[in-house]
Amino acid sequence: MTGLEDTNVGSTTPAEYPSRRRLDTAPLLAAARGTEPTHRPVWFMRQAGRSLPEYREIRAGIGMLESCFRPELVCEITLQPVRRHKVDAAILFSDIVVPLKAAGIDLDIVAGTGPVVANPVRSAADVAALPTLEAEEVGAVARAVGLLTRELGDTPLIGFAGAPFTLASYLVEGGPSRNHERTKALMHSDPATWHALLGRLADITIAFLQAQLHAGVDAIQLFDSWAGALSLADYREYVLPHSQRVFAEIEAARVPRIHFGVGTGELLGAMGEAGADVVGVDWRIPLDVAAGRIGPGKGLQGNLDPAILFAGWDVIEREVRRIAAEADRARAAGATGHIFNLGHGVLPDTDPTVLTRVVELVHSL
Repeated sequence: MTGLEDTNVGSTTPAEYPSRRRLDTAPLLAAARGTEPTHRPVWFMRQAGRSLPEYREIRAGIGMLESCFRPELVCEITLQPVRRHKVDAAILFSDIVVPLKAAGIDLDIVAGTGPVVANPVRSAADVAALPTLEAEEVGAVARAVGLLTRELGDTPLIGFAGAPFTLASYLVEGGPSRNHERTKALMHSDPATWHALLGRLADITIAFLQAQLHAGVDAIQLFDSWAGALSLADYREYVLPHSQRVFAEIEAARVPRIHFGVGTGELLGAMGEAGADVVGVDWRIPLDVAAGRIGPGKGLQGNLDPAILFAGWDVIEREVRRIAAEADRARAAGATGHIFNLGHGVLPDTDPTVLTRVVELVHSL
């Protein structure tokens, strides 16, 4: 168990999570729970992926979704950036649509496009026909977690899932969308169907996270990748209650919970109310400004612009130091900790040696 268990009290007993490792001194967990880490922790969203030649080699000829259901392959890919970069956490190699696929929804991840849904969800009947997710349907993911916790030593493993709104945007649009027009139209024209849809997706998200927690992940991150497309009023009315339910249902696991979205500067205060211990911030606003919007009592994660990694080392070092200084000001103003990360995921053409140097620099600050 982590030290967070002293403050997060829930109805679930620790015995219901028998696989949890004890990693009391892990810097990432310390920063997430508001105690002083031995060094500033750092990991990168999409740290396991196309920026690594070893990833490209091992994934050759294997589809993305197929990869996510092969426990040994998931284990190896998840470990690759930990070995190479010495980051302070591994994040489970998976995809936010994995639980939808496992539940039986007809979708695929198309190279160059993203998730594509065969039968979009646009009516009350479509929502009623959505399947539920049973733990055994993501048994391969749980087995991968078990393999990883035996291999990672003292390095925490972050599990994750997509938040109900972001999953809904894929299901309603039928795939990635720039404007989310069908999603917003359903939200406003038929609120009852909308809330029923997000309720069903919250159930799937909770089941997926619970499977990972029972298998032994040490922290979780809930990605609401596309929430930044919403106004604050719409987020509060149509999204926040469902994200709150996800966080409430996993509180009893007593592990750090992180919440992240892209373009969510105007939503940070509301996202801070969802129930996470740490709020991820993209690169668009400084961390000390973000802390003022979120309010005291939350940790921060972020927020180097991924594109800066292409700008040369002098620029990278300057920006890393700037972000660390902003995080320190945020902590002085009431933020409980800082986990260094990018403001979004590692871009595919990033030089991995640059990422390794960033880790070394962050650890020295």
